[in-house]
Amino acid sequence: MRIIADWHIHSKYSRACSKQLTLENIDHWTKLKGIDIVGTGDFSHPLWFKEIEEKLEEAKPGLYKLKGSKSNALFLLTNEISCIYSQGGKGRRLHISILAPDIDFIRKLNNELNKRGCNLKSDGRPIIGMSAKELLKICLAINPNHLTIPAHVWTPWFAIFGSKSGFDSLEECYDELSSHIFAIETGLSSDPLMNWRLSSLDKLALVSNSDAHSLQNLGREANVFDLEEITYQEIFQILKNKDRKKFLYTIEFFPEEGMYHFDGHRLCKVSWSPEQTKKYKGICPVCKKPVTVGVLNRVDNLADREEATVDKKMFIPYKSVVPLREILADIFSVNKQSKKVETEYFNLIKQAGSEFKILLDLSYEEIEKIADSTLALAIKKIREGKIKLIPGYDGYYGKVEILTPAERGIKKQENLF
Repeated sequence: MRIIADWHIHSKYSRACSKQLTLENIDHWTKLKGIDIVGTGDFSHPLWFKEIEEKLEEAKPGLYKLKGSKSNALFLLTNEISCIYSQGGKGRRLHISILAPDIDFIRKLNNELNKRGCNLKSDGRPIIGMSAKELLKICLAINPNHLTIPAHVWTPWFAIFGSKSGFDSLEECYDELSSHIFAIETGLSSDPLMNWRLSSLDKLALVSNSDAHSLQNLGREANVFDLEEITYQEIFQILKNKDRKKFLYTIEFFPEEGMYHFDGHRLCKVSWSPEQTKKYKGICPVCKKPVTVGVLNRVDNLADREEATVDKKMFIPYKSVVPLREILADIFSVNKQSKKVETEYFNLIKQAGSEFKILLDLSYEEIEKIADSTLALAIKKIREGKIKLIPGYDGYYGKVEILTPAERGIKKQENLF
């Protein structure tokens, strides 16, 4: 059975996150999106953990459901922790995702972090003055069947391979404990193909999650499995063994849409490809300061393969999508937060069943039955990768242009495809 999972999300207790991120609302939106397993996020926050304990009940081994809900959605106990510390004479800032096998693991981990003076009340994503290696050591001592997954690994400021505060390898960060890392999260600004250029990552499963700070962004990236037995332990084994029969593919942003794909300075409105950065020796022509080195450049620096030489058959595949709200915004030439987009979004979901049903499953003819031909054409172009992308940089999201002005004028007609 196909299972779509998005386990890196946040709650209403995380900084810069929507107050609408409640367990009830998350449960409701999983149905709209077509997500089968969703993370709780933020399990270290005492108030959120209290809600998890009171409102969720175990439905499958290691997976939970909202009490009283008619939804089939399952919750996986997850958190993101920000490790800020010094190592090798350099300040390090890493975000780490943790997947817990049970409630008891959370109690013990939170207790250990509290004993070490970590302020878990401060934020849903707590900042701790502890190395990523030390955090892993604590987690392994509690339960070796937990999952530690370095989050959005290429983000410049807060990631294991980030240009500003990261490392050049997994081993440099985790030393002898590196073998206990089975997966990394590629993040919005990179896709699997970019990561396949590093042979050092071949042994790892590449996962993708939304890192959603709002309900609308749930599922913008996700993981797709074929599961007969839906349990936490099954997911653990799939990632540990990099099981290509059960890990079908990941659902990806086009990496250019991510906010750190290119190099640049947002205040100076300077956006550069790696080649341009090299040409100008990394110095912004406006403020004369070094630009923020983005994901594509960082991958280029660490890669030992060219993209053309990558054997894609070796790896778990992926599918690139554009979220439905962005597609509708492009069709209507309006902001994705507009009332027109919202109304049409819910109309389409009501007819199709879920967003992923539209983005991944429906034929173009089936899409035409619930909308006019412009939506079918837009999704066709996305599935074929025939869209224009303007890369994001230094905290600005990239832009996607799907339809031409002439294509937006298409209405229902026969034999369009």
